[in-house]
Amino acid sequence: MTELWNWRIDRAAPVQVYPALAEALGRVVMPLAVADPTRLPTYAVICDVWEAPGDFGTMVDCYGVPERLPEHASIAALARLLDRNCLVRDDTLDAGRHLLVAPDGTIRPVHFTVRETDDGEVLGDQRLCTEANAGCRGWSQCHRSKWAPDSVLPALAAA
Repeated sequence: MTELWNWRIDRAAPVQVYPALAEALGRVVMPLAVADPTRLPTYAVICDVWEAPGDFGTMVDCYGVPERLPEHASIAALARLLDRNCLVRDDTLDAGRHLLVAPDGTIRPVHFTVRETDDGEVLGDQRLCTEANAGCRGWSQCHRSKWAPDSVLPALAAA
């Protein structure tokens, strides 16, 4: 079984992202535009990296990731290697809620305002998911997540 990962990076050039992805995943990374499925090594991961408008506008899709690779540790390693904050969707299915992964490996839930455009979702107005925010209290979707408001997982992959 293989996985599909969708991440966002706080403005990193695609030419920097591909080699960092290869190091973070410990795999050969093939850009989607040049990947020939008939000639791929069995251990390769196909990735697409492009720029989009808004906050965290560098988009990353990874296809065919082996399920034994841990996603949160992999994105934390990528954040460290690029020295950039990264985002991964959380488990609430709320389009504006993500996990912010810092270069030191710290992971915390955050919210964004999401605006739909012809170019896709545009994120803006970043704010922490915290009990101080009325939208995160009580019976909100935030409390159904394993990443409750104000939760922080320090230094997941900083080593």
